[in-house]
Amino acid sequence: MSVNIRPFGFTREGEEVKAYTITNEIGASCTLLDYGATIQALCVPDKNGSMTDVVLGYDSVAEYENANYFLGATIGRFANRLGGAKFELGGRDYILARNDGDNCLHGGRRGFDRYVWQAEIADDYAVRFSRLSPDGEENFPGNLSVSVTFRLTREDCGLTIGYEAQGDADTIVNLTNHSYFDLSGCGKAMEQTLWINADRYLELGAGTLPTGKIAAVAGTPFDFTLPKTVGQDIEADNEQLRLGCGYDHNFCLNNPADAAELASAETGILMCVSTTMPGVQFYSGNFLDEHPGKGGRMIHRRGAVCLETQLWPDAMNHWGFPCAILRKGEKLESETSYFFSVKRD
Repeated sequence: MSVNIRPFGFTREGEEVKAYTITNEIGASCTLLDYGATIQALCVPDKNGSMTDVVLGYDSVAEYENANYFLGATIGRFANRLGGAKFELGGRDYILARNDGDNCLHGGRRGFDRYVWQAEIADDYAVRFSRLSPDGEENFPGNLSVSVTFRLTREDCGLTIGYEAQGDADTIVNLTNHSYFDLSGCGKAMEQTLWINADRYLELGAGTLPTGKIAAVAGTPFDFTLPKTVGQDIEADNEQLRLGCGYDHNFCLNNPADAAELASAETGILMCVSTTMPGVQFYSGNFLDEHPGKGGRMIHRRGAVCLETQLWPDAMNHWGFPCAILRKGEKLESETSYFFSVKRD
């Protein structure tokens, strides 16, 4: 097999964007854009043998540029929120863009999702995207070389995302992918069953920032240690759900190699998530609004969910959180895999 490359359009600055489609031996496929190193489509077989596209996306560059949902994009230099849009490193304060209330979200006003990356075909089943984030971009220190490799397994349905980063100065890095998953393909994420391998989650305070408290999930709507539908407790009388307008919380993984599972009874598709990262941000699509996505498929509020594997949010401002500092010359390497199979009735 080979990777198919086709034109996808142009950015408003006139940069050409291309789509790269990897297709494997059983017909599963993944379409990637060099704009934002984005997963635009991910098609896997359902229980009837038909291909179901399990991620949200758009059909044009303009739609990606005009939206603020980060559909399928690679997020950096620092995913999630940094409180007060600032951090201290090496005795110096770095002031960032306030693009989420008083916080910096997903790298600032122009994060990694807003750039056209360099692309190369790694082999018949993998595409690698890379870029240099220059010193001072969004006021983060150091020149940072970043690459993200997407690999589709040859004979089954696995997608692995490998991240690498290295800088010429001490900096902070937190990379993730922001795909919205809907295993039904028709906006029924609240009916899908979720299991998260986490006994603890991060309590939120004002501005949906962690308070620093690591709370137990037991006895709360945040307990997914036994599978339940995403929507079962989402409207519960719970202050944490009110603060997040639903689920928008970091779960502290017990075993990252066996992080989470999402399943659709309608299509029979089961997605298993494994990672090398210590946390997964579970976001229930609370701020998606009704609008058309690719192929005219409507996007609905809470019609899809994110399972963003990453470091814990606001890590620089909380003692004891996993360290987000990447030292000069050190190499960051992390990996996340989504494996799809079919659960038959």
